Amino acid sequence: MLSCTPPVIAPSLLASNLKHLEQDIKNAEKGGAEWFHCDIMDGHFVPNISFGPMLVEAANSCTNAFIDVHLMIEEPHRFIPMFADAGAQLITVHLETCTHLHQTLQMIRDHGCHTGVAINPGTSLCNLQAIAESTDLILLMTVNPGFGGQKIIDSSFDRIRSLKVLRDELKSSFQIQVDGGIHAGNVREIAAAGADIIVAGSKVFQNGNIAANVTELIDQARAGYTSTSTS
Repeated sequence: MLSCTPPVIAPSLLASNLKHLEQDIKNAEKGGAEWFHCDIMDGHFVPNISFGPMLVEAANSCTNAFIDVHLMIEEPHRFIPMFADAGAQLITVHLETCTHLHQTLQMIRDHGCHTGVAINPGTSLCNLQAIAESTDLILLMTVNPGFGGQKIIDSSFDRIRSLKVLRDELKSSFQIQVDGGIHAGNVREIAAAGADIIVAGSKVFQNGNIAANVTELIDQARAGYTSTSTS
């Protein structure tokens, strides 16, 4: 089981200044970040290319924070060993890319990592029922993956609530993660809808005020999460 105290803000290193990766990470930690999210893109499953295990290894070398790797790639099973070796503590694969999803999740566990399953905005939540007991985390993409800085898809809030209902009905323990279009103006509502772990990229690393940006997101998320858990 994935152990964390929600709500968690996980800055996405895709939006960081890679020339100053260590400093950006340290500044995010000053703001309260305890997770970092690494978006891995191959130019096939999504229309963009990001980085590989070397970036994960570099991030891991300069922080003791939790390293969360999101594989937006085809044939993710081929790359699980190298990302685990690079320091990933959680590896998330897309339901849309895995023909034998249970087998892929077992491979992740065999390499000592927590498991995550991501789904795109156009993929039905019904597809998750068969794997809900086999994964530590389900990642709802709230934009179409591939590029940062997009606006959140409006239906995402209902999808988060629906996934939370599904988790309750199945009596499952997976964490709900969301990624895409997160900022201080909507993070409270996202947390209130049921998101446990919230990925934010451009709104963390913009304008040089990284620590303050992280703190604001955490404060807003906690306000939303507290209100839903006590209602």
